[in-house]
Amino acid sequence: MGEKVLKYSMLKRTIVEKINNEEYKVGELIPSEREFMEMFSISRITVRKAIDDLVKEGYLYRIQGKGTYVRSEEISHDLFSITSCTEDIKARGMTPSAKIISAGVIPADKRRIRTLQIPEGSSVFRMERVFCANNVPINYTITYLPLDLFPGLEQYNFTKESLYSVIEKVYGVKITHARRTLEAVLAHDQTAEYLGVKQGEPLILFRCNTYGELNGQERVIESFKCAYRTDLHKFYIDQIRQ
Repeated sequence: MGEKVLKYSMLKRTIVEKINNEEYKVGELIPSEREFMEMFSISRITVRKAIDDLVKEGYLYRIQGKGTYVRSEEISHDLFSITSCTEDIKARGMTPSAKIISAGVIPADKRRIRTLQIPEGSSVFRMERVFCANNVPINYTITYLPLDLFPGLEQYNFTKESLYSVIEKVYGVKITHARRTLEAVLAHDQTAEYLGVKQGEPLILFRCNTYGELNGQERVIESFKCAYRTDLHKFYIDQIRQ
């Protein structure tokens, strides 16, 4: 085994041990590449490879322009629950914020007409947002809602208000269930830029139709797709043995 491989293995093992012993605490910045280079008399390339691999293995995560941090094993989201991104971030003990990329009323295209089960010539409210937890971007969402159900929705400021809260409290729609698909994709172009990750980084992509009840009738009230950073977010399913 070459010296480079030995130093790579030693650095990885040391970082993992310090994380497991909580010398490097969850959410804290680990030493810089230069500091590791000096501590282990090791090249930048070897340090970078070790850290890259620990990011991929779920021990660390990067924030562009700031550094590399220790990732929690506990922060996760229940795949069976229907919560807004704002509610989810608060439940994790973090401060939510959102940046509106675009929002407004547009004519419904054929896919939205079919998905939202609305007549030809209908309009929808379309919104692109980046959600942050403690000012770090964690997901990028594009959502569509039928304007016949939610007239005037474009007047609300969804950097400060929860979309689901407005739907339920203002429009009287009870959210009932959702149907989601989940797939692994790679970050590209603007999605990578919005989430602060490199081109080609893995993301989890949800496509979802949300159903709600109004005046005793259930229908599709929302269609969205949402890309999550895999280095900062994970999901769980509680299973029960019958």
